Amino acid sequence: MNAREPNIDFSVSVGSSASSERTRSAIALCASFIGMDRSWQAARTRSRQTGPMGFTRGELEGFRDRAIPEFMPRHPRLVFVGINPGLWTAATGVPFARPGNRFYPALVEAGIVPRLPVIDDDGMPEADRRMFFDAGIGITSIVQRATARADELTRDELREGARRLTTEIEELSPKAVAIVGVTAYRVGFDRPKAIVGRQPDGLGGAQLWVLPNPSGLNAHDTVASLAAAYAEPARAAGVLA
Repeated sequence: MNAREPNIDFSVSVGSSASSERTRSAIALCASFIGMDRSWQAARTRSRQTGPMGFTRGELEGFRDRAIPEFMPRHPRLVFVGINPGLWTAATGVPFARPGNRFYPALVEAGIVPRLPVIDDDGMPEADRRMFFDAGIGITSIVQRATARADELTRDELREGARRLTTEIEELSPKAVAIVGVTAYRVGFDRPKAIVGRQPDGLGGAQLWVLPNPSGLNAHDTVASLAAAYAEPARAAGVLA
């Protein structure tokens, strides 16, 4: 909604002392509005230099190479697997935290969770974490080291991460696993011809899907197409009817 503009009378009666005073007042008021506009423009410039959650670029760089706390219920039914934490994720401790990532909107669109979680500088509120855990949904990643982009990871890191992930899934025993990132899956699990969808080989005793990455860099998918893809393992896990 637009702010209501003040009703200012700029009419002047030439030759009257009152009109001169009104002119000076009007000029002062205009100058005040110009100053406010310049302040707003300066604030916009500052906001372009910080992350949408209040982190500067330099602060985000300080989270490079970090891991994040576990985001996993005791007995998960469905585990989503990202490639590795981004810097926003490392800064907040929340998977898929980068503004513009479509992971959570796709889950809501699919009906996997009822609402979008809150993510801010302090992470995700406990009530929103419980929303995932009570539904039996966990989130992890192939590689735990945070980078600005997934293509900064080495082939050895992806392969080592794939072995670690297999062991983790064996211990957790979910019904279904969904890896969101087909290229990382092909490299890490040595499946160069793998395609998106359910995989003939499971993972650690669970049914396995490899699905599109929700990053905004993936221009081939929309929230609707991601939601349709993510709904498949959710149904298999009994999270979605």
